[in-house]
Amino acid sequence: MRIGLLSDTHDNLQMVDAAVEQLNREQVGLVLHAGDYVSPFVIPRLANLKSPMIGVFGNNDGDRQRLVAQFAEHGRLNLRGTFAAVAAGGMTVGLLHGDDRELLQALAGRKAFDIVIYGHTHQAEVKNLGGTLVVNPGEVCGYLTGRPTIAVLDTATRDVELISL
Repeated sequence: MRIGLLSDTHDNLQMVDAAVEQLNREQVGLVLHAGDYVSPFVIPRLANLKSPMIGVFGNNDGDRQRLVAQFAEHGRLNLRGTFAAVAAGGMTVGLLHGDDRELLQALAGRKAFDIVIYGHTHQAEVKNLGGTLVVNPGEVCGYLTGRPTIAVLDTATRDVELISL
């Protein structure tokens, strides 16, 4: 299974559209969003994904009730709160924003999941911590690094491709 990974969209509608277009071209079967949508008006753009999306809140997500309502308007989108445990492609995935560094380290270090996906730092990263694949797809918005990115995970090979938008 191919899983699209994104984080930190931060209201940049042009880059959200670019990310959605790229993920649709990649023909992913699922998308995981590690939070920081920021405003609810981003969600209808994410609804243009051809695959289902599971997301979690980030630390900059303001109107959480409206975000929940926006997600509920789109059948393929699922907002899980601050953490999601996802089974996909024969793997267990922990999804969080990552602003709680101790929690992030505990999830990766205790081998509770095959893969831990996080955002928050806006820095794309793929590493292996004691057998747990840890991935930050970077930032869709491009605001901090100037390099908007997403990632695609192949669950069969455990390969992660970082893609510049």
